[in-house]
Amino acid sequence: MDAVNDFLIYIDGFLGSAIWFPTFLLSTGVFFTLYLGFPQIRYFKHAIGVTTGKFDKDGAKGDTSHFQALATALSGTVGTGNIGGVALALHLGGPAALFWMWMTAFFGMTSKFVEVTLSHKYRNETADGTMAGGPMYYMEKGLNAKWLAIVFAIATVLSSFGTGNLPQINSIASGLESTFDLDPWITATVLSILLALVIIGGISRIAKVAATIVPTMAVIYLIGAFAVIIPNIDNIVPSFLSIFSNAFSGSAAVGGFLGASFAYAFDRGVNRGLYSNEAGQGSAPIAHAAARTDEPADEGMVSILEPFIDTIVICTITGLVILSSGVWMEKFENEFQRADMSFVSGTFTENNAEDVSSLFAYLSGEESDAQSYSGTITLNNGVPQNAGAFTLIAARSVAENTIYSRDDSPISGAVTVVDGQLEDLTVVVIGDSLLHSVPLTTRAFTRGLFGDFGQYIVSIGLMLFAFSTAIAWSYYGDRAMTYLFGTKSVLPYRIVYVLGFFTAALADTTVVWNISLITIVLMTVPNLVGILLMHKEMKATVTEYWEKTDHGKHKA
Repeated sequence: MDAVNDFLIYIDGFLGSAIWFPTFLLSTGVFFTLYLGFPQIRYFKHAIGVTTGKFDKDGAKGDTSHFQALATALSGTVGTGNIGGVALALHLGGPAALFWMWMTAFFGMTSKFVEVTLSHKYRNETADGTMAGGPMYYMEKGLNAKWLAIVFAIATVLSSFGTGNLPQINSIASGLESTFDLDPWITATVLSILLALVIIGGISRIAKVAATIVPTMAVIYLIGAFAVIIPNIDNIVPSFLSIFSNAFSGSAAVGGFLGASFAYAFDRGVNRGLYSNEAGQGSAPIAHAAARTDEPADEGMVSILEPFIDTIVICTITGLVILSSGVWMEKFENEFQRADMSFVSGTFTENNAEDVSSLFAYLSGEESDAQSYSGTITLNNGVPQNAGAFTLIAARSVAENTIYSRDDSPISGAVTVVDGQLEDLTVVVIGDSLLHSVPLTTRAFTRGLFGDFGQYIVSIGLMLFAFSTAIAWSYYGDRAMTYLFGTKSVLPYRIVYVLGFFTAALADTTVVWNISLITIVLMTVPNLVGILLMHKEMKATVTEYWEKTDHGKHKA
């Protein structure tokens, strides 16, 4: 598993973690925002009217209402990115990462407006009578670039697992295990069966389920969040100040947090923002293509609301819960995941500025005084006896109070470390470290009016959030399979999707997130290239919309 994770990190170094990708993503949103004259601001009120059905026409083709399409798309975006993704961004990049999540959302509102409008314009009616759309259709018909459409469709199938499947059930399983001590096998079995029952009904059933789940899960989650924010209200202003003050400089080391550079916060913030709202990824247009309307820009308007609701509202609230509670820089006892552990030679402490600098450089893959440890660890009843020879880094923090065990029994003897990693895969290490992803958010929710009961809100909210995301992404994947291989390929795809869902409940969380990072990039890049090449057509489509519909009031 270590080798797999190292390979994924290596690949991601050229993709999502390379500075070119977040720059490309954000720049595309900035370009369209300026080119179209800030549509996310000018059209926001109109978008609400379209969503509520104010401008609907009788007889329009489609399988879902505007609200159902919005709910389906939101169910695909509002998931672990809002609960675990924000926590991971803050864990990696500090408070500054939240600022770049906001920027991704603001400019992403325009990117989503563009991709949804173009995709809806070129949608198809399939052999079974349902509507099929998405970037692959505008790439083939609008750009005459079938090769690009095929690349995007393949990437969509991969991303349906990397974005919508694996991290969702993995987060649900880990959350339920930590909160209710529920065996991941049970979670995997029950939810896999429920997933199969929902997705077999296609977009109509998916849309109905999404329209019910999305509002419910939002209310539950927001109640729990404000129950934390209210008693920690004195920390809200300092939290906001830390977000803005560190946006262009990076976050300083504090508590157990080892600090983050500007580039690191920018990269993690933009990447987590994309994972949260999927603006520019090309996924939401697939859901919106099913909406009943003859005006492509109508549905584009609806999509403007998604990044606002998903990132600017829900992710901000999650971020304020974590920052105001202070848990992001505190250590807690937990079982370390192998992908989160690294042994370095010598003794390093978080109280020494030079040590912190060296450790951050080491973790960032830069030249550092800290070097990977190779050797043995002598243990007595699980406790290291030669701790001065090495320092264990767990979840980007110096681990404390560690106990090494095998088969639930503390180890007495020696274990071997090679290039910073434990050689024996059966060794389990428990100790105090920083937390990230869902466990961090869960801990934050216990610092409010509900006390320890707050963790149950996270678990319930996460289950609804993540499950709805998995449902929506199954639809994105089967539309891509329909494009590539026809309707006969949908059933085999759904079977594999459910099997992947089951398996991922038992996988390493860090590995799952690294897979997600790679598949997101593979899907996003061809979509961004496509919408940029069609910028003139997009502007003409919007101009025609306002002329033809008299500013949204459809002419007879």
